[in-house]
Amino acid sequence: MAHGKTYKRRSQLRQQRQKKVHNQRFFLFKLRWLLLLLITIPLLSYALTMDAEVRERFEGKRWALPAKVFARPLEIYAGMEIKLAEVQTELSDSGYRKTSSLDKPGDYYTRGRDVFVYTRPFSFWDGKEPARKIRIRFKNKGTVITHIAELEKRKFMPVLRLDPMQIAKIYPTHKEDRSLVKIKKVPPLLIQALIAVEDREFYTHNGINLYAIGRAVWMNIKGGSWSQGGSTLTQQLVKNLILTPERTLKRKFNEASMALLLELHYEKDEILEAYLNEVYFGQNGAHEIHGVATASWFYFNRPLEQLDIPEIALLVGLIRGASYYNPRKNPEKAKKRRALILKQMYQQGVISEVQMEESLGEPLNVVAKQPRSKTPYPAFLDMVRLQLKEDYREEDLRSEGLQVFTTLDPMRQRQAQTAMVKRIHKLEKQNRKLRGKLNGALVVTRPENGEVLAVIGDRRAGFSGFNRALNAKRSVGSLIKPAIYLTALENSRTYSLLSSLDDSKFEWTNKQTGKVWKPRNYSGKIHGKVPLFKALGYSYNLATVHLGFELGLDTVKNTLIRLGLDKDITVYPATLLGGIDLSPVEVTQMYQTLASGGFRTPLRTIRDVLAHDGKPLNRYGVQVEPRFNPASVFLLNHALQQAVRGGTGRSTAKALLPEHMRLAGKTGTTNNYRDSWFAGYGSDLLAVAWVGRDDNKSIQLTGGGGAMKVWADFMRIAKASSLSKTSPKYVQWRRVHAPKGSLTQRAGTVKIPFIVNQDSGMLAYSPG
Repeated sequence: MAHGKTYKRRSQLRQQRQKKVHNQRFFLFKLRWLLLLLITIPLLSYALTMDAEVRERFEGKRWALPAKVFARPLEIYAGMEIKLAEVQTELSDSGYRKTSSLDKPGDYYTRGRDVFVYTRPFSFWDGKEPARKIRIRFKNKGTVITHIAELEKRKFMPVLRLDPMQIAKIYPTHKEDRSLVKIKKVPPLLIQALIAVEDREFYTHNGINLYAIGRAVWMNIKGGSWSQGGSTLTQQLVKNLILTPERTLKRKFNEASMALLLELHYEKDEILEAYLNEVYFGQNGAHEIHGVATASWFYFNRPLEQLDIPEIALLVGLIRGASYYNPRKNPEKAKKRRALILKQMYQQGVISEVQMEESLGEPLNVVAKQPRSKTPYPAFLDMVRLQLKEDYREEDLRSEGLQVFTTLDPMRQRQAQTAMVKRIHKLEKQNRKLRGKLNGALVVTRPENGEVLAVIGDRRAGFSGFNRALNAKRSVGSLIKPAIYLTALENSRTYSLLSSLDDSKFEWTNKQTGKVWKPRNYSGKIHGKVPLFKALGYSYNLATVHLGFELGLDTVKNTLIRLGLDKDITVYPATLLGGIDLSPVEVTQMYQTLASGGFRTPLRTIRDVLAHDGKPLNRYGVQVEPRFNPASVFLLNHALQQAVRGGTGRSTAKALLPEHMRLAGKTGTTNNYRDSWFAGYGSDLLAVAWVGRDDNKSIQLTGGGGAMKVWADFMRIAKASSLSKTSPKYVQWRRVHAPKGSLTQRAGTVKIPFIVNQDSGMLAYSPG
């Protein structure tokens, strides 16, 4: 019995121990799973968050692309008057390289009276222009094109359109410069070189390369410093595209994890294409150069597909250290790096030994002049931005990679800058008190369509500060007078160019203040009865005021609005003599209507806008609205031609303009000689010039003695075309007697245009 009890007791103790062990094991089991869950759930959550971040960054909008702004393309044709030197300057400013042979698109050279050009391919708004080898032949003096020949096809071309000059970029706020390229457009040799040098197992690994990491660690231990990274291209892309540049274990862990996730979701070529568009290649001023497409233009001024073996090797070499191997600052280091890349390309079978040896002896071929990071035409770009903001948000301009084709004519811009800079220097030389104090503005347009060809906002070429052409509001003086005389000539039953106007004393009392306004002529003289023609030509103030009151101030205001004054104004008596503040651009818009024969054509700086992939977004066509009868404007323009040659502009015109040049225009001088203005035009060019001081002090210059000289210099250099002699409907010329000093220097007869009724021959036209 005792033995049985002992056995039972032992059995109970054993069961208790087993139960205890079981409970302990179950507790440890639950603890392990709990710990596993506590670790796994956050890791899983972290992984899912990381995965979402990778996919969102990669599938969403990866980059903000700057808008590219282009000048007008130069179109040349047989018989065109243009200097050989001007074509050379245009090519040089557009980035063409002067060479001894046409080896690549973007090359040109001159021989005798021929210019040979290998044009660059370009996608315009209306189609693609291929690369062509061209010969442009000039006449002996090099001022007229005789013919244009396409060399390879051995045929003449009626018109050649060159790719336009890129004049500006509107950069993202983070100042990255990038142009996207599809992988199929990237030269296969560049891809092969990149993989051979940076990641040989790219197409076989899953985002990380453990062997490469181990090799890098070993090399770093041997070298005593962290010089080898072991990162795959995928890891480099993650680091540049998603992560911050900090060097911590957490960042390296995230980099490896995200690389694995990236490889899980996307094809190798998608990852490689993103890398090629993201990789950093250096600085252009404050702007970072990213992507192989932008780097190709930045260093070689050529599209990516035209790069040779040594140029490809240099780009690949820059990836490891764009600043250290900068070929412009450190050419020897760049050559050594390129040589190393070429040898690696040979060892990996990318190029042959012969290709390697030939490439090693090649110069770097980097364009010496770094592309401008700022526009050389800031005043014009201000107007472009103003027009773009009517249709696009600022965010879109800075991120969508828009291609903006403008109306800027670089040749006219150079001519305008020359006229402004040289003339202001001469004016200051004549008056030492003005040295360093004069400034100016000049706006040039095409009368037929309102295209703005050139804008000068400061005496200093390329100055990007205060834009006087657009923002300086100054009293316009006698520039307002053509609006008053046009108002009269519209009423042809009452007024003609020979109508007698009263140039006598005038007084007007302000009923509210009691102040008396007593205008006077510039000379202080009173001329009595004068023909309308002469009153405008010699800018008589008293005759103009009498006429303005006869017509009515509200009627004159209506004319100003119809001319294009896009602002609400109150017309006072002093307004008749220019008591209104306008900018040169606003004055240009008004005179644009006169220069176009009475049709209002809004000024425009943009022709077309394309998306970054070349798809058309917006076309800015010509808008034409008839505002005045062409007959009335023709009479006014005839009077303004005489004002240039025989009125207030006669001395300047005689000294600076060729005799055959028939141009119309009007001077403007403000009180105390604070502002000097001139607005004038031919059949192909309209230019408005202003000269003055920023502190609004006197410059002691009339419109004819200051601004008109800038204007005349420009029109002479630009070879402006004369106004047409062809009369519009209802205009007839009649020979009339002119007393000495009224219309001519001598007494005699002159031919004057009149508006007549087509049936009766009477002076009978009245506007509707």
